[in-house]
Amino acid sequence: MGKNKLKWATRVFILSIFLSIVFGMISQSIFPVLPAFLSVFVIFFFVFVSCIFDMIGIAFASYDKKLLEKHKSEKEFEMAEILCNNTDKISSFCGDVVGDICGILSGAGGVSLVLNLNIQNPNIMFLTTCFVSSFIAGLTIFGKAVMKTYAVESSEKIVLKTSKILQSPVFCLLRKKKNKKR
Repeated sequence: MGKNKLKWATRVFILSIFLSIVFGMISQSIFPVLPAFLSVFVIFFFVFVSCIFDMIGIAFASYDKKLLEKHKSEKEFEMAEILCNNTDKISSFCGDVVGDICGILSGAGGVSLVLNLNIQNPNIMFLTTCFVSSFIAGLTIFGKAVMKTYAVESSEKIVLKTSKILQSPVFCLLRKKKNKKR
């Protein structure tokens, strides 16, 4: 492993810990006070975000960078080129960092949902916990399987759309602020 790869892995490690702490604190403070129907909504949201980011990571990993040349005249070309030159980082960040953190949060949401149901019978509590966690796992796996298939088949479209979003004025402002700090 080269020095740059180790440096990236270290950054991802630190970023993952930071994001996990932030989102863990938020979820632990929000989930216990949410009504059951809102907990279900938040769980579905985390599963959805996990699947979308996994799709983006797979799209970049499976995209043939040589095909990018035909989009040279499009305004998102420069961003797409930068992202395609960092495919390993994009794939790792989207699939591992965001995807896995959202997966953990959806699981935590499931536990919180079951606890909020205030089930008194330990046997029913056990069965409900097993069902909810299994349903969340199954839904996540199903969503990722569908999105991965779509990502491989439509990698070019996803790469260009992601680049276009990151080329938007909001992200441009964020990049300019970051560059000014350097």
